[in-house]
Amino acid sequence: MHPQDKAARVAVEGDTEQERFGGWMQTYTGRAVYPLDLRPEDIDIRDIAHSLSLQCRYAGHVRQFYSVAEHSVHVARWVLEETIDGFVAIEALLHDATEAYLVDVPRPIKPFLTGYKEAERRVSHAIAERFGLDMAGHPEIVHEADNRILHDERAALMSACERDWELNGEPLGVTIECWNPARAEREFLALFDELYGED
Repeated sequence: MHPQDKAARVAVEGDTEQERFGGWMQTYTGRAVYPLDLRPEDIDIRDIAHSLSLQCRYAGHVRQFYSVAEHSVHVARWVLEETIDGFVAIEALLHDATEAYLVDVPRPIKPFLTGYKEAERRVSHAIAERFGLDMAGHPEIVHEADNRILHDERAALMSACERDWELNGEPLGVTIECWNPARAEREFLALFDELYGED
């Protein structure tokens, strides 16, 4: 049996024990979470914001640091402007929240990582349950924004490429500012608080 297939026994609330799948990692707020067996009660928005603020999009192949957190804020603000719907904007803000626990894996690689899509689905469901989001997935406008912002990001961050990106749709028209991690985290949490009204 592969070590990752074993369930770990952990003490929970005194002498009570429960089985958790896979290994654990420590989060920014000091939680011990099992990313392959994430539960809604494990999730803290501060962990998500902090982690995403320190992860660079495009596996770092950009002219300067550009975080997943900044990307998420731009997508969410655009969606909010288009829909005037705070709930849909929260979906947009958290559309990459799984990456706080599974890291930002570039799109061309994900389909070839055995078990990754299932792990991503499980983490996504835990996040959806934690924040009262749609368990079935993000609204179509979130997917649209996530794809269209690639135009803006390519123009702001990328060198000329020997191949065409074959992007769909028009640019979102957002300004990519390349916030430092501290600002990206603040902006992410401020927008979350504005939309969700939770500490």
